[in-house]
Amino acid sequence: MPAASPWWTPDVHADRRGFLLGRNRIQAALRGFFAARDFVEVDTATLQVSPGNEAHLHAFATSAINHDGSTAPLYLHTSPEFACKKLLAAGEERIACFAHVYRNRERGPLHHPEFTMLEWYRAGENYETLMADCAAILALAAETGGAKQLTYRDRQADPFAEPERITVAEAFDRFAGIDLLASIDRTGDTDRDRLADALRSAGLRVAEDDTWADLFSRVIVEKVEPNLGHGRATILYEYPIAEAALARPTRHDPRVAERFELYACGVELANAFGELTDPTEQRRRFQMEMTEKTRVYGETYPLDEDFLAALAIMPQASGSALGFDRLVMLATGAPRIDHVIWAPVAETDPHDGGRA
Repeated sequence: MPAASPWWTPDVHADRRGFLLGRNRIQAALRGFFAARDFVEVDTATLQVSPGNEAHLHAFATSAINHDGSTAPLYLHTSPEFACKKLLAAGEERIACFAHVYRNRERGPLHHPEFTMLEWYRAGENYETLMADCAAILALAAETGGAKQLTYRDRQADPFAEPERITVAEAFDRFAGIDLLASIDRTGDTDRDRLADALRSAGLRVAEDDTWADLFSRVIVEKVEPNLGHGRATILYEYPIAEAALARPTRHDPRVAERFELYACGVELANAFGELTDPTEQRRRFQMEMTEKTRVYGETYPLDEDFLAALAIMPQASGSALGFDRLVMLATGAPRIDHVIWAPVAETDPHDGGRA
């Protein structure tokens, strides 16, 4: 089959241009949204000493060459989160950031190795406030894009309707018939075998080397996510502590955390936390994540010691990360993420010397 024409050919660009102009309008509207609420827009550095410490996120690595010729490892960040939280520690109270972020091993209709993350943080405010922010952002993006419905493939969601709210435990029960919390004790420790038995009873595959986290993810991907964000957006909240490395526990149940994700049309759009500010606990969780990364992928990333030090003086806060390109896709009806990125990263062919 002949190769597809590059994005920069006039005919391909003409097909994409309406989506791209919609992107610009939506970005301008969101900048106005945050400015009207007294947020300061910040611009964070892309190069960081740590790209993030979640087991299944993969970074692009590089190195800095010092004046004496020595080198030091650096990474393109997977999120501006560490830098934004340092700014909260510095005294900022409401900040928003449109950041180009980089994730390796990710490419497809909803994934691109370089994409735009919209992150915003509220010091001294709870994560329920971010749920209201997300609902308002969906409505504003649709209104600006001229869409009465958010669409992706054959799915639609009303962006002006109040999002459905469902806990992760409720979703496991409703969509898989599984009692998730029965596999988690009051310390947050998980019982792999108990969850495995529940998956088998629900007719789901269980492998001998599956961890509790593997089993949790299988239920989310196969049973829960396909049912979210139909007709209206869904807020899936109160993730298990083991699946919320940067979030604080809820006050009413130490097994679950102040974490939610926003879905529309079956697409994950945002991930939000009531932020963990205990540096000792954060270090412990990061070390657990990096142990898992080493087990699964044979690699690890360093911890950002400045970030952990900043947590000690960071105020209580809540923060959200939203995939801006995905939001634009749903609000403009674009079929793929690269249709709403002005200059997509070329996909290289290993058999032609790297030429796209």
